[in-house]
Amino acid sequence: MTAATSPTAAAPAAEARHSNTFLRLKKKLERGAGEAIGDYNMIGDGDTVMVCVSGGKDSYTLLSVLLALRERAPVDFRIVAMNLDQKQPGFPDHILPAWFESIGVEYRIVTEDTYSIVKDKIPAGKTTCSLCSRLRRGIIYRTAREIGATRIALGHHRDDILETLFLNMFFGGKIKAMPPKLVSDDGDNVVIRPLAYCTEADIARFARAMEYPIIPCNLCGSQENAQRRQIKAMLQSWARDYPGRIESLATALKNVVPSHLADARLFDFAGLTRQTPVEEGDTAFDPVALPTAPGATVRFFETAEQRD
Repeated sequence: MTAATSPTAAAPAAEARHSNTFLRLKKKLERGAGEAIGDYNMIGDGDTVMVCVSGGKDSYTLLSVLLALRERAPVDFRIVAMNLDQKQPGFPDHILPAWFESIGVEYRIVTEDTYSIVKDKIPAGKTTCSLCSRLRRGIIYRTAREIGATRIALGHHRDDILETLFLNMFFGGKIKAMPPKLVSDDGDNVVIRPLAYCTEADIARFARAMEYPIIPCNLCGSQENAQRRQIKAMLQSWARDYPGRIESLATALKNVVPSHLADARLFDFAGLTRQTPVEEGDTAFDPVALPTAPGATVRFFETAEQRD
């Protein structure tokens, strides 16, 4: 509850957090995070997990979900919430400490004036996200070492991962996204994304019900023409107009077939012979079930020869 919220106004929200709808949503998010943690072995016994909390809906939700999962996890791990105060003008630096203390979580506030650096280096109107991210990353890695963290947890969700995939394809010429788990650039930290299976829509609904004291990013949040916003709009239109497409894209990230792409570093095309076993053969498009009469299904597929 924010400072401006009256007890009377907060009562309906408190009741909503005990509704069956909210409890199902909470369970869904915790189940998704639990599956991601298990699938990628993100957290082990004795780990210290530094949860980066920016004050946005995603990081608040991440912290809440991890705290809930820790209560019933088969392993014991420490959670430390960390916030980087980048000295943005008007940043309410009292909100997060008060929030952390209200829920009884260990925390660390780090103050670094990256705002002035970014404003000095990036011309007005240009995207600041890249430089801001690099500066923030270095401070996060340093703080993780200082507190002895073995894991750095970030609040990126499924939509963030898909947006990054298309950003890299459209503007970077790479098939690359955000992995659920990776070694940091400095080689000293393991970064995890426990919300990798969770959708932004579910997180937004959860955050509204929880009434988190959201802190907007005044540095880059107003750059409406950023490429990521264009990609987000594209994916949202697909989700609206083509139900199931986003789910299929997310599944595709876990089903990569190197022999059917074109990267010679991943598959030996030059050494390919008739004796080389190739996964999935010459099927260019996987079979799709198309409905016909009730109770009947026709299988459609296209080979390279049929297409030509």
